[in-house]
Amino acid sequence: MSTRGKEQTINGKPVSTGLAEGCAFVYHDELRSLDAPTPIVASDVEQEYSFLEEATNVISEDLASLATKVEKEMDSRLGAVFEAHKMMVNDPSLKKELQSEIRDNLVNASSAVRSVFLRWERRFLLMESQISRQKGDDMKDLSNRLSNALSGIKVNRLEDLPSGSILVAKRLLPSDTVFLAKQSAAAVLLEYGGTSSHAALFAREMGLPCIAQIPNILQRIHSNDTLLVDAESGTVVLHPGEKSKAAFQKKISGRKAAASKISQKAHKPAITLDGVNILVLANIASRADADRAIVNGADGVGLYRTELAYLGMNAPPSENELLEEMQHTLAPFEGKPVNIRLLDIGADKPLPFTGFLAESNPALGRRGIRLLLEYPELLDTQLRAILRLSKESDTRILIPMATLAEDITATRERLSVLSRQLGSGKIPPLGIMIETPAAALSLQEFASHCDFASFGTNDLTQYTFAADRENAAVDSYFRDSQRAIFRLMEIARSDAPDLPLSLCGELAGRSRHTEEILRCGLRSLSVAPPLVPIIKDRIRNLNYAKPNTTHRFPRDH
Repeated sequence: MSTRGKEQTINGKPVSTGLAEGCAFVYHDELRSLDAPTPIVASDVEQEYSFLEEATNVISEDLASLATKVEKEMDSRLGAVFEAHKMMVNDPSLKKELQSEIRDNLVNASSAVRSVFLRWERRFLLMESQISRQKGDDMKDLSNRLSNALSGIKVNRLEDLPSGSILVAKRLLPSDTVFLAKQSAAAVLLEYGGTSSHAALFAREMGLPCIAQIPNILQRIHSNDTLLVDAESGTVVLHPGEKSKAAFQKKISGRKAAASKISQKAHKPAITLDGVNILVLANIASRADADRAIVNGADGVGLYRTELAYLGMNAPPSENELLEEMQHTLAPFEGKPVNIRLLDIGADKPLPFTGFLAESNPALGRRGIRLLLEYPELLDTQLRAILRLSKESDTRILIPMATLAEDITATRERLSVLSRQLGSGKIPPLGIMIETPAAALSLQEFASHCDFASFGTNDLTQYTFAADRENAAVDSYFRDSQRAIFRLMEIARSDAPDLPLSLCGELAGRSRHTEEILRCGLRSLSVAPPLVPIIKDRIRNLNYAKPNTTHRFPRDH
């Protein structure tokens, strides 16, 4: 019996929290049907090469415009996606394979694009790394763009998306997500994707509720269906009755009232019931992040990710370019503390100019400070820029993936040498990211070499639970299984009681865990900009507890 029109509850995995009510807008990302490709003769090969070159130039310009638009209106982290696409479509090996397909099989450029990109997409989908598999979406996106350019089809994706509607799709390609502006979609529902997908990243940056991994979504939801989206619990009510609508509206009103009340105190300090001031800092990667963090009352920057200045580049930025980028990004935080993480490359963020070699398990290979010490010119350039910046700001330095005391001492030595060369006189405090169990259990030894430390719980959870943080299938380890992480934090606190400790990572932004975090003896948290007022409000309703010495924590909830 058909269930069309009857109230149903559908479950998925929340990847960007929030509540929304509206009508469904079902979107299909399949390429529009084109005329069947026709064979060519040998004398046509050069002409097809020209068509391919022209189409490549067209979409390169389009991607550059998209990157600029997104960087200006949204976030430079997101713009970097399209910069990367531009590099991919201009990759010499890809161009060579496309030309070989045309020449060897005597097919037109459009047919070559379909065949070659399909092969590349399948290669990525067969790889073990979740990040590599996601590149299959990138290849599909680029294939569509090139095919459209070759066929003269002008596609403005999601251009008909009605304002306030709930977007429903199997998946979203990177270029699709540009159109998910706040004033358009109310929420996003997907069949595929996880917390690390392009769509999830865009949704979180724009504050859009998003639920992924909804099975057979296009068979269950149709355009104009009424939906209630709860991206906190991961549920969707399809064809809701009046009773469900009324209850949901009450829930939305309650959330809005609570958010308004919390935002009124956003710029006030987070002082516990027993009078302890807890710093609530922001994780940022761009000027857009910095502006949002200031509006939300951040006390400073707990983690400034510096990778954006390098991603999508064929050559590393100069010292002056890095300094200008940091000055621009951090301008809103004048007079506030800023923790700058050194370039964290390798693993999921290899750079072409490092001569990076493929590794069977890059997450356990050369990344962070391990790779920087192999490329001292990269390390020195960034350290010099930070030293110059520190003359005018309250700057601290964070070492990524420090696992040995030598990682710290080698970095400090370079910092001292460069400081003397610059005649700066001032050396910023040097800290480490605690991202492995080894680092957490070695803090007593590390404490004599560093000035502070910050728990990077995203990677710390990954390495503690042997669970890939980019794999949606093991998301539960990052959401629910935190007792081991709290124990590591508390042991580290006990081993180095005088070392200033902070916490960044998604765990810091989960208000249900704030009490346990304070119980570990931390007085500084760093969260995503929108979460600053929420975490501040939670802290104001708690007592600060001295570090727990029994290593016992309540069950996860």
